[in-house]
Amino acid sequence: MNSMILDRRAFVAGMAATTGALALGMPSLGRAATPVTISEAIHLGFYIPVYVAMRKGLFEKHGITPTLTTAGGIAQPVPAILSRQAQFAVTGTGMSVNATVEGAQMVNIAKIAGQISVWVVAKPGLKFTSVDDFKGKTVATLQFPSNTFTTPTYAMKAIGGFEPEAEGVKILQLPFGAQLQAVADGRADVATVFEWDASIGETQFGLETVFSLGQALGPACFASSFVTRDYLEQNPETVQAYCNALAEAQKLLHEDEAVFGEISAMEFPQLDPAVFKAARGRMFGDVSLVPRNPTISELEWNTLVKHESVAGTLRGERPYSEMVDNSFAQKATEEFGLK
Repeated sequence: MNSMILDRRAFVAGMAATTGALALGMPSLGRAATPVTISEAIHLGFYIPVYVAMRKGLFEKHGITPTLTTAGGIAQPVPAILSRQAQFAVTGTGMSVNATVEGAQMVNIAKIAGQISVWVVAKPGLKFTSVDDFKGKTVATLQFPSNTFTTPTYAMKAIGGFEPEAEGVKILQLPFGAQLQAVADGRADVATVFEWDASIGETQFGLETVFSLGQALGPACFASSFVTRDYLEQNPETVQAYCNALAEAQKLLHEDEAVFGEISAMEFPQLDPAVFKAARGRMFGDVSLVPRNPTISELEWNTLVKHESVAGTLRGERPYSEMVDNSFAQKATEEFGLK
C-alpha cells in the first residue's frame, strides 16, 4: 500500500471520526489532541479493533489524532517505532520479544488478537477433527516464518506429539493467494490459513473450514500493540488514551454485531460482504480472536511465547513481567471496556 493511499485513509478516517464526534457530542478531555502514528504490520482482518477505533472516532474522543501506516511485514513496525516514524506498533507479539532480545526495550500495552488465528480448510467431506488428522496429508501454507507454517508445525509437535515428516506430512509453501487454489485443484489436501482466506475459501472456492488451531491451542496474545519503554515513560497519558480507545472499540465489537461487518467492509472494500458474514463466527468464538478487552494475561503471554519458541521464530525469551505493562489496559477496561 503506497503512502498516498495511507494518507488518504488517515484523512478520511479522521474526517469521519471528527464528524461522528460532533454528532455524538463526544466529551473533551481538557487537553489538545496528540498526533500519533500507528504502524501495522500488514492490513489484516484481525486488527479490526484498531480500525473500529479509527472509523468510530474513538481515538479522537480520548484526545489522539491518529495516522495509520502499513509497514509491509511482520517485523517492520519495530524499526518504525525505533526511528520515531511511529509511536505504536501493531503486529505479532513475538516481534516485541525479538527487538528486546536484540537490545531495544519494548513494552506490550494492549492485546489486539486473542488467539493464534490459523484455520484448516479442505474440500467438503474430508474428515478433520484433531491435530492427528494432519498425518499423511499435504498441507498448503505460506512461506516460513508465516504462522500458517509455524502454527500447524507447533501443534503437531506439542499437541499431537509427533514429528510431521515422520508421519508423512508434506508442507507445500506457497506465495500469498495460492493456498486455496492448491486445495481446490488437488495439489494439497488441506490449507492452513488466516482470515479472510478461510471465508474466501468457503464463499468462492467451495471449501470448508474444518478445524481451528487457535481454539485447540487456547487463549494467546497473538497480536499486540507495543511501544518503546522510553515512549511509555515519557507519554503515559497518551498511552492511556490509546488503550481507552481500544477498550471501547473491543466493547463495541462485542455488543453491536453490525459493527464488525460495517467496518470490515470499509477497510476491505475489494471483498464480498459475504466474506465478513462467514468470518464473524470464527472471530467471536469460544476462544475469541477479537478480544473482549485489551488486557494481556500471563497465560496468554506464555502460550504465545511457547508457540513461537518451538516454531523457531523467537531469538530468545523474555518474561511477562518484563515485556507487559497491563496497567493501562486494566484501567481502560474498568472505565470503558468489557470485563
